[in-house]
Amino acid sequence: DIPFVTDRIHAAAVYCSDGRWGEAFDDFLTNGLGLPRYDRVALPGGPACLADHPEAKHEEQSVLHELKFLVDAHKLDRVVLIQHQSCAFYSHRLETPAGEMESQQREDLRHAAFNIRRSIGVNIIEAYIAKQNDGVVSFEPVEIA
Repeated sequence: DIPFVTDRIHAAAVYCSDGRWGEAFDDFLTNGLGLPRYDRVALPGGPACLADHPEAKHEEQSVLHELKFLVDAHKLDRVVLIQHQSCAFYSHRLETPAGEMESQQREDLRHAAFNIRRSIGVNIIEAYIAKQNDGVVSFEPVEIA
């Protein structure tokens, strides 16, 4: 019963596919950033795969290819990158120690933004880390330069 809206928002979000965070991501992007109907790129670790990790090299090329398609086909000019606290991609795939995870995520967001600018040409890129405290999710902006 949801009406279809044909207008494009000209933005995409790249974030982790962990379903526990999905509603918070959607609410933040729609209401916090004013991006209803944004294009979604969700996969384990989200933007981590765009940060030149050898463990995610295959995903990196695929995601850049798909993101380029969305930019061209949907005329996107903005990309939002979101990492989240205690991400299993970091702890299991990258084997990042818990005490180093947030600093690694921040560095990965900067690296992912650089790779998107270089490979795809989108210049409006924002980055955030989602954190949960007492059951409430907040979003902290990350400077990506």
